[in-house]
Amino acid sequence: MSESAPAAASGAEGSAPRTERPKPASTETARRGFVARVALFFRQVVAELKKVVRPTRSELVTYTGVVLAFVAVVMAFVTLVDLGVGRLTSWVFGA
Repeated sequence: MSESAPAAASGAEGSAPRTERPKPASTETARRGFVARVALFFRQVVAELKKVVRPTRSELVTYTGVVLAFVAVVMAFVTLVDLGVGRLTSWVFGA
């Protein structure tokens, strides 16, 4: 038997300390009024907007170019698929 075995058997060591449950907040602090909740919401929105990092001009131009190129590629793909389906239906139904 190890030296810590009697202590472990008695429950003195290794057991989680008991913590008391937090007492419920009073109704005044737990339930805020409508105006206070709206004000809190807007304060949080402003705090989050302050964290936003805006792109530089060169990054903005690069991102815009990438988006326009992607849109052009998707437009070409959809156009080709549309023309193919149109010719296929013309061939199948003989119109």
